[in-house]
Amino acid sequence: MKKFIILFLSILSLIFVYNNSNKSEDIIPDEAIRFRVIANSNTIYDQNIKIQIRNVVQNKIFELLNGKSSLKETRKVLKQNIEEIDSLVKETLKKLNYDKDYSVNYGYNYFPKKEYKGIEYKEGKYESLVISLGEAQGDNWWCVLFPPLCLVEVNEEETQDAEYTFFVKELINKYLKKDLIK
Repeated sequence: MKKFIILFLSILSLIFVYNNSNKSEDIIPDEAIRFRVIANSNTIYDQNIKIQIRNVVQNKIFELLNGKSSLKETRKVLKQNIEEIDSLVKETLKKLNYDKDYSVNYGYNYFPKKEYKGIEYKEGKYESLVISLGEAQGDNWWCVLFPPLCLVEVNEEETQDAEYTFFVKELINKYLKKDLIK
């Protein structure tokens, strides 16, 4: 009887977790700082420039924010280092022989609605660091700086989906295997 109750509760928990995990909801907290790089256009060349700028700036931001754990600290570091980030973008574009204008803006910037992996991110103005390259008419890349949701993966093309397991599922498998063995 005890095994039956555990199995029943486990199945109910699994159904609850499965149903809630398939809901499309915004996972970015209200108090967050985003980071966005907008390419000049969608040509391979402009998209490549965008990725190179993203990598260089993201590495610098990771260095600057290392050890910072609050929204207040993150804001302060970004504001104090905006000129350094701007210089880094300028220097990188010069090395890449990229002759178009650019802008670096920290403040409240517009983000369009976006759906990614079943999650809808609402359009609106969000606190963010935005780098616009040239006409800024190309596809963009963005992530969340605080809480630090993007600083772990520097190269999105090399990342892999994580495999998640549920404790309840493991329990069911464990008890079902025991029963099958008997």
